[in-house]
Amino acid sequence: MNNKLMFSSKSDMWATPQDFFDKLNEEFNFTLDPCATPENAKCEKYFTEEVDGLVEDWEGETVFCNPPYSNIKEWVKKCYFEGNKDNTTVVLLIPSRTDTKYFHEYIYHKVKDIRFVKGRLKFGDSKNSAPFPSMVIIF
Repeated sequence: MNNKLMFSSKSDMWATPQDFFDKLNEEFNFTLDPCATPENAKCEKYFTEEVDGLVEDWEGETVFCNPPYSNIKEWVKKCYFEGNKDNTTVVLLIPSRTDTKYFHEYIYHKVKDIRFVKGRLKFGDSKNSAPFPSMVIIF
């Protein structure tokens, strides 16, 4: 994977590794992928850039969210608010950046669980691992 591209704004549509998703899906039985493309959607129900998941209601869903990293703070905030609804579960896959403001505002001491991913994931069709560690946040 080209690190220059990973940290650039050329693309932030990195598909979740299928086997990684499958293990989480076995546990949670996801019903919604709120930030997907038709090519990389992980659930039958999904939102795209045209149907903006940031403004849609997720109530009653079990959500898997691997957000575009260019707007990560807004996605983390949305996951926090949606995941605090009584009948909604949100599982968020993001870079493990515990020094960020959004981590302290919306994640640290405010979630059901934080799972740090051992090793580094290979997103999309990449042969190389991501240049950052990842974490799974459960709201």
